[in-house]
Amino acid sequence: MPASKRNTRQWKLLDIISAAFFGLVIIFFLMVFTPLGDSLAASGRQTLLLSAPDPRQRQRLLFLIESGQHHQPIEACPADSVDHMPCEDPRRNRQLSREMNFYRERQCPLPDETPLCLIPPPDGYKVPVRWPQSLDKIWHSNMPYNKIADRKGHQGWMKESGPYFTFPGGGTMFTEGADKYIEKLKQYIPISDGTLRTALDMGCGVASFGGSMLAENITTLSFAPRDSHKAQIQFALERGIPAFVAMLGTRRLPFPAFSFDFMHCSRCLIPFTAYNATYFIEVDRLLRPGGYLVISGPPVQWPKQDKEWADLQAVARALCYELIAVDGNTVIWKKPAGESCLPNENEFGIELCDESDDPNYAWYFKLKKCVSGTSSVVGEYAVGTIPKWPERLSKAPSRALALKNGFDVFEADTRRWARRVAYYKKSLNLKLGTPAIRNVMDMNAFFGGFAAALVSDPVWVMNVVPARKPSTLSIIYDRGLMGVYHDWCEPFSTYPRTYDLIHAAGFETLIKDPSSKKNRCNLVDLMVEIDRMLRPEGTVVIRDSPEVIDKVSRIASAVRWTAIVHDKEPESHGREKILVATKNFWKLPSASN
Repeated sequence: MPASKRNTRQWKLLDIISAAFFGLVIIFFLMVFTPLGDSLAASGRQTLLLSAPDPRQRQRLLFLIESGQHHQPIEACPADSVDHMPCEDPRRNRQLSREMNFYRERQCPLPDETPLCLIPPPDGYKVPVRWPQSLDKIWHSNMPYNKIADRKGHQGWMKESGPYFTFPGGGTMFTEGADKYIEKLKQYIPISDGTLRTALDMGCGVASFGGSMLAENITTLSFAPRDSHKAQIQFALERGIPAFVAMLGTRRLPFPAFSFDFMHCSRCLIPFTAYNATYFIEVDRLLRPGGYLVISGPPVQWPKQDKEWADLQAVARALCYELIAVDGNTVIWKKPAGESCLPNENEFGIELCDESDDPNYAWYFKLKKCVSGTSSVVGEYAVGTIPKWPERLSKAPSRALALKNGFDVFEADTRRWARRVAYYKKSLNLKLGTPAIRNVMDMNAFFGGFAAALVSDPVWVMNVVPARKPSTLSIIYDRGLMGVYHDWCEPFSTYPRTYDLIHAAGFETLIKDPSSKKNRCNLVDLMVEIDRMLRPEGTVVIRDSPEVIDKVSRIASAVRWTAIVHDKEPESHGREKILVATKNFWKLPSASN
């Protein structure tokens, strides 16, 4: 080979090696001496936080935060996690079975697999529009998702209007507005006289039906599964309408038996007669005797769905539901007030549940293909036998009287919370009673006394009864309030930034094992979850022993809360302190530029 060609090849090789070397040197200087290195490092840490955290490092960080030795705030999650719900993560759930929509139900990661980071608000986020204006409009920048407006605007669901989304009140089955649709229902159902108070709207869209029912003094809890494209429940909560994320799939919904006076489906697409009418049976478990079931849309007198419509009527007849009316594509049934008249034989093979079945069990409890008998529940709770609203709020329900000293405990709890809430408003400067607080959660509700004391305020309260505590949720519903079962060692089924005020009494008991009295999970994780649910500038109120409050106060700074510790109200004889914290309104650096 000629020397000139050899030299050319050697120089090319040397050029490549030299260029690579100098390139590495430049990258080194960029990483060490410029903000790019910090940015890349932070990005790498955030990726690790959201992918596969090291359990040992995670436990060490939890210990440092809880003991007050971690002097920096917990890191922010990446920008694409602004709407993250740990138990409804499509990336994980799409790998699961689609049978009976199992993959769309709650599927929670283990605590050690949960990212330890704070969910940021989206770029351009603003403090939400105050109630009651929020019922009709919300900031577009808080949820810049246009698919519903684009696809359902002609049906009146929602529209983009300047910096807002507006809600004309329509729906697929009531394009002229929920108000006119409700007026039609009033011909057949006692909606306006206080007979009905608690309603469940299944597959609710943006919850315009529930929003309109508020004017009738009927509190409607709306639910739908997570929809990564439409975020229906997120819109409902931003509007200030009671709602949460759920799927009617393989498990009972997290409510006790005979809770709702009225159940509603407007094109909810639930196959009520599938799997031997399993879903209709679950509706029956939740519907109070003497209550009303309304289904609008398919298959009710729907083209090419004659068999499905016939099957739906057959199931209702088998359970002796009274057919009130079929008005166009809307059917209205009334559930019998007494014991089920289920015959021994029917085409769906439906039977009464064994007497040992407790129809109130509903936390990760598989759906049953048998009908819950009313004889399994003590007391009077049928529509027509319980007082009308608002009298039912203050009268001790018969299901409370079934507990030991139930009447005395109920009366004492009611007085205690009236006293506490008066103290909150007078001495703790909470914004209760103002438009600044609309969506409220009580994490440890017991009889719903906190919610009852707020009944004159412009709020709705999600009463949560911990799954491992005594099952008092049915009493809450008998009072005309609402709530769900939940285990606080798992994330809650709601979108980020959906509550204005979150309240918890007996805070550490939420994560303790009732038998061993040991913590089943960590307070830091619980407070990070509260931060996820809380709106920026929202309020947290925590009551517990001075030792627990000291611990909570240390963690509060790590989750970027401003906290003040107060003494309990003077009339209280308990050994308690009260922590009141505000979630600071912070943004990701890129979002503020």
